[in-house]
Amino acid sequence: MGNVNPPWLQDLLEPENYPNNPNEIKLIQTHLSWVFLAGDLVYKVKKPVDFGFLDFTTLEKRRFFCNEEIRLNKRLCPEIYLSVVPVTKTASGYRFEGQGDPVEWAVKMKRMPDDGLMSALINRDEVTKKDMDGICALLSPFYKEAKAGEDKLHLGSIDVVRENCEENFEQTKDFVGKAFSKEMFDTIKDYTRTFLSNKKTLFEKRQRDGRIVEGHGDLYSANICFDRKKDKIYIFDCIEFNERFRYGDVAVDVAFLAMDLDFLGLCDLSAYFIKNFSTQTNDEELFELLDFYKCYRAYVRAKIGCFTWASPEVDQKTRDMSLDMAKRYFQLALKYAGGITKRPTLFVFMGLSGSGKSTVAKAFSEKMGIPWFNSDLVRKEHVTGISATEKHLEPFGQGIYSPAFTEKTYRALSRLAGQRLVLGQDAIVDATYIDKDKRKQLSELASACDARLVYIHCTCPDEIAIERMTKRLKSDKAISDGRKEIFEKQKAIFNPPSQEEASLVVRLDTDAPVEQILQNLEAKVLNA
Repeated sequence: MGNVNPPWLQDLLEPENYPNNPNEIKLIQTHLSWVFLAGDLVYKVKKPVDFGFLDFTTLEKRRFFCNEEIRLNKRLCPEIYLSVVPVTKTASGYRFEGQGDPVEWAVKMKRMPDDGLMSALINRDEVTKKDMDGICALLSPFYKEAKAGEDKLHLGSIDVVRENCEENFEQTKDFVGKAFSKEMFDTIKDYTRTFLSNKKTLFEKRQRDGRIVEGHGDLYSANICFDRKKDKIYIFDCIEFNERFRYGDVAVDVAFLAMDLDFLGLCDLSAYFIKNFSTQTNDEELFELLDFYKCYRAYVRAKIGCFTWASPEVDQKTRDMSLDMAKRYFQLALKYAGGITKRPTLFVFMGLSGSGKSTVAKAFSEKMGIPWFNSDLVRKEHVTGISATEKHLEPFGQGIYSPAFTEKTYRALSRLAGQRLVLGQDAIVDATYIDKDKRKQLSELASACDARLVYIHCTCPDEIAIERMTKRLKSDKAISDGRKEIFEKQKAIFNPPSQEEASLVVRLDTDAPVEQILQNLEAKVLNA
């Protein structure tokens, strides 16, 4: 079809051409589909494309795969996937579910809550270990019921896994030099081929042990939705177009979600999910396959990003974003393949308000070229959506400093740092971290990313801290709302870090010029 839009597309952007009379229509395009959001319903029409690994080039094939999409997705969310319906041409134009001969077919679904998409919840830092428990509880029985029959076991064989990997390499070779380097390409290829060569016995054992399933095939955060009001989790949008991508070891499915959480900076939740899933399914071998399948999944996401970037019908903003995402996914695949050997460091500047931690953290960030994530900025601009310099002088633990906002702020700091650590890059976070439980999250993150965790406990005499805060409150450019009464509340509950909590804990006196403080810090941290 190339750049030419189908003749029915414009009509289907009009609400009157829908049976449920929605107020407006929103169109979302991917490289595979046109997705129409129409009030409480969603209609998904497949594009007439042939990518080798899928073929939607005839109307008959598109109808068949629409029916497959309904069948497969009813397994995990039967109330969402409704039916296959036609696009018809009527006297007044094209419409969904009208009278006349079908010119196209669509999957009809109930619309899930937009704000419940896991990807949106992650952006709002609202995903917790409890949510991962819910996903595990849904997936564990699903895979038990989804075991492949004898006629499909071959789809989990090492030969098919090798075919899938080699197909990825063939389909991305033209993007070398554009989305990733030849050195990266060769490293990932060599790792993949070596792993498959060395693990033939393991792959055969997994087939015998019933670990091959008709799985989801596309299990990541964009295809998971939480309905908080109904306390329901929907895992949707299974792969319907290619059995090779749907059937396989259960590890290839769950590794996708684990990789996606890594990519988004939630490496601690990724590790937590895999540990729980392994326990619930009695699958210790999962860990032996995990990095291999994470690498494979990251590479597939990079490939899709490349395809979207190369699609001329996609708008330029989406193309640019897709290329940037592809580059990051290739980098992550390289990490899993052992191509990034540098162990990253998470530098944590902590201490009471007025202790100088933010001033030193910012200076250290600028000198070392390491991104700096500050709790005041994150709390105001990201968590609450206000200006960084807007004053909020609420009592301790209230307003935007309530436990709920504070919890989201610290989760955001961990996530932002995790996005760098998982790629082998250093990060700096800056917050009071007076609560040991908040520091525990950093320990779990560092462990999941194999990162060095360094606490820099900033201190100064109380009168200097109070003087700094008093002066700061008079500035209309200051971000922090710290003041004497907050300082005293913090001091009363402050639980200093122990040497057992991190790779290194140093106490840093900030009652000196910044340059001198940095010299002291470098001597204690960089040479340790």
